[in-house]
Amino acid sequence: MPERNQLIIAVIVTPEVTASTVFGIYDMFASAGRDWAFLTEGEAGTPRARSILVARTARPMEVANGVWMRAEETFRTCPPPDIVYVPELFVPPEDAPNDRFKAERRWLRQCYAQGATLASACSGTLMLAEAGLLDGHEATTHWAYCDALDARHADIDVQPNRFLVASGEGQRIITAGGVTSYLDLGLFLIARFFGSDEAMQVARSWLIDWHREGQLPYASLARSAQTRDGQIAEVQEWIAEHYAHPSPVSEMVSLSGLPERTFKRRFKAATGLPPLDYVHSVRLEEAKQELETTDRPIEEVATEVGYDDDSFFRRLFRRKVGLTPRTYRQKFQSFRKVLVEAENGGG
Repeated sequence: MPERNQLIIAVIVTPEVTASTVFGIYDMFASAGRDWAFLTEGEAGTPRARSILVARTARPMEVANGVWMRAEETFRTCPPPDIVYVPELFVPPEDAPNDRFKAERRWLRQCYAQGATLASACSGTLMLAEAGLLDGHEATTHWAYCDALDARHADIDVQPNRFLVASGEGQRIITAGGVTSYLDLGLFLIARFFGSDEAMQVARSWLIDWHREGQLPYASLARSAQTRDGQIAEVQEWIAEHYAHPSPVSEMVSLSGLPERTFKRRFKAATGLPPLDYVHSVRLEEAKQELETTDRPIEEVATEVGYDDDSFFRRLFRRKVGLTPRTYRQKFQSFRKVLVEAENGGG
């Protein structure tokens, strides 16, 4: 049981969670108050928080990546938590949880009503959304889940670029983006409950850097799946190879054999994007690849992917990716080089 005056963080466990986002937060809160003194003075301090794995049952369960976990408390026996945390849920973006988490949702609502702060990482936001706790509020989740969340919950103001969003009564609901955003989330919660100095000590101990640029630089812009609509699927295949065509939408209409209005309606229904937006997404993905793997001038990259006006390309890239082409290259080209060296046996 937690010591007196220790903050209690309840970490919800279901078969759909992944171990890293469960134990990452678990270990971060164990670090608060303990590790900085150990690293700088040689003697561990007193942990300021206690994390507890909580589930509907205390029976062992195999979670999404094959790890076996056993909850320390059930929803009935857990002491009143100060924070309830929902880790990543390994469910497809289009798969609404529906009644899968009824007990968990009920307990989340109960804890929130009793004053607890609720937090989620990555797709864990889906559980908060299905519980109705995000209605009328801003929220974020992994970039691959944002469109589906927005489509299913019109009352939620989905923020796809942000890594962290605090909302709700008293800012007591905090949602985080992609998987490793649990690091940002943990620091945010430690700063809120224990102060910024404590959070900085954990950040330095763990070598954590804040995701200042948000999620867009990491997101795939061309992530619409191939459609079952055969005529639309054919033009998707065509644009994947001919994205630099000077009149891509007109050519796709012609290839489809459909009236222009019908084509545009069916294309958006099948892919979720208007044809021109889809073309931009394909072009920008190609541009990102060029920026990462070559040193070609940005003007040449713009022309290569279909933009004669490089100033328009730069503005569009900044709006859609969240970084300028130059900054994107600086960030991801060096990153890719390190990975390529590792792939080739370098050190």
